[in-house]
Amino acid sequence: MKSGPVLKDVMSPLRRFAGRISERDLVLVLSLFVGVSCGLAAALLKSAVEFIHHSLTSWFDGEAYNFLYIVYPGIGMLLSLLFVKYVVKDNIGHGVTKVLLAVSKNESKIRPHNMWTSVAASSVTIGFGGSVGAEAPIVYTGAAIGSNVARYMGLSYKNMTILLGCGAAGAVSGIFKAPLAGVLFTLEILLFNISMTSILPLLLSTISATVVSYILLGDTLPFECTLSPFTMHNIPFYVLLGLFCSGCSVYFTRMTLWLEDKIKSVERPFVRWAMSALCLGLLIFLFPPLYGEGYEHLHELLNGGMINLEGQTVLSFFMRTPWSIPIFFMMILLLKVFSMSFTNAGGGVGGTFGPTLFIGAIAGFVVSRTINLVGGGPVVPEQNFVLVGMAGLMAGVMQAPMTAIFLIAEISGGYQLLIPLILTATVSYGVTRTMEPYSIYTKRIAKKGELLTHDSDQAVLTLLKTDELVESDFSTVRIDASLGELVEVVAASRRNIFPVVDSKNHFQGFVSLEDIRRDMFKKDTYDTLHVYNFMKSAPAYVYVNEKMDSVMRKFEKTGAWNLPVVDSDRTYIGFVSKSKIFSAYRDQLKQVSHD
Repeated sequence: MKSGPVLKDVMSPLRRFAGRISERDLVLVLSLFVGVSCGLAAALLKSAVEFIHHSLTSWFDGEAYNFLYIVYPGIGMLLSLLFVKYVVKDNIGHGVTKVLLAVSKNESKIRPHNMWTSVAASSVTIGFGGSVGAEAPIVYTGAAIGSNVARYMGLSYKNMTILLGCGAAGAVSGIFKAPLAGVLFTLEILLFNISMTSILPLLLSTISATVVSYILLGDTLPFECTLSPFTMHNIPFYVLLGLFCSGCSVYFTRMTLWLEDKIKSVERPFVRWAMSALCLGLLIFLFPPLYGEGYEHLHELLNGGMINLEGQTVLSFFMRTPWSIPIFFMMILLLKVFSMSFTNAGGGVGGTFGPTLFIGAIAGFVVSRTINLVGGGPVVPEQNFVLVGMAGLMAGVMQAPMTAIFLIAEISGGYQLLIPLILTATVSYGVTRTMEPYSIYTKRIAKKGELLTHDSDQAVLTLLKTDELVESDFSTVRIDASLGELVEVVAASRRNIFPVVDSKNHFQGFVSLEDIRRDMFKKDTYDTLHVYNFMKSAPAYVYVNEKMDSVMRKFEKTGAWNLPVVDSDRTYIGFVSKSKIFSAYRDQLKQVSHD
């Protein structure tokens, strides 16, 4: 299935229309189109997951349920692995991180196949019980739709980035029926330096995606719940929940990245799949709430009920005594990270968004049930804490407190808990930042210096690439060349710097026109003086793939105006100059500035 031709057929009328309006107005029209497309994609993904899940489990009885738990997730992971390996032939996991990299490293371009491949792979993975979420794949799908629509319409990098953001925002809005959260997600996590005029396309995209989702999926909220009124005397307990969520957030982020790296160190994909499928099956066999997204279990907790596992697991005896219940759920909280990592690293396609909500809800239940047990009776409303815990963990793991607050309020209708949502999310976010400065989406790429931030200067430096700024029109001279030979090179050159190399083209230093000005007219010294008599050492080297912020630090430290560019074995490539960097900086700043 080719995505490109299909897109061209759909977009042809819009392309004919594009020549009659300005690019800014065209972006508004396209944002509506992208929003509708993302709403359709979100509805398709959600329906596909539910259809597969229902087809596989609707006929279960209590005992058979346990044993098929072991088998189903591994089958889904295998089907996804085969699809990605032999059909897609591209890595489509970790969708949100891939979108961030597309903006910072690939001019906001995403391959066309991502408009459908993530939906297909994640539907099978989650439908069969993979312990991951559908939100990151749909964000990748939405961003790909926005990127490819913009590319087909020939839009600039700035507007392509806006439409990519529209796609991501529309995807979040469509899957959760939460238009405000879709905008905030894009602003906090994906894009930077957005002005008020650029928010309009995001709003159009999210509202159109939400309307489509309501039409196709019905008008029920994703997490309908029965809440108790907020009372001020519970504020200390919500602060405690925020602190607990911050600890869980650090655990979630660090353990997930460490586990995935360890599992992926097994190089043979089918061995890795077999190992991961077995471990995941055993975890789900013992802890059934780890099956799939786990959202159906959250509905019980959000309405003041209790998850009934009698006859579904050999560990159901934990649910029979009061103090063992929070212990059992604490084990689920800790092991959800393992089940999610086994799913993703073993060949499945899914995200961390859904597991974050799940763990946050469990964290809220553990804290509230423990408080109630210590108090000897109902002290705090557990369903309120379950809901607020979702916001607390999202704020810590994703480092996006505004998204967390309003997403949870939108998906549950829980605006009456806005104060505890804000309080818990703020505490969790603030404390987490002191221990973990980057979110689970940005930690790896930040270490590589490839992360765009809301700091415009840093963002522009991240987008600039050293190898694209190298000037290679300098005339080189051999280190053992005579002054006469050097003068001949000077006469034929338009530059006043002459890199000095050895017989293997390794950079040795440089000679400037100023250095030889006195002697270049003394012909009697042409044979007696040599290049090495005039050569200076470079104050620093720039490597061809070095990050631009590192290059700028070298310029600042040395005070130089030009620095040589070499590869890893010091083979000469060219020079990079401050003036060239400043010129490229100004051009790039115009591209990323959304006025």
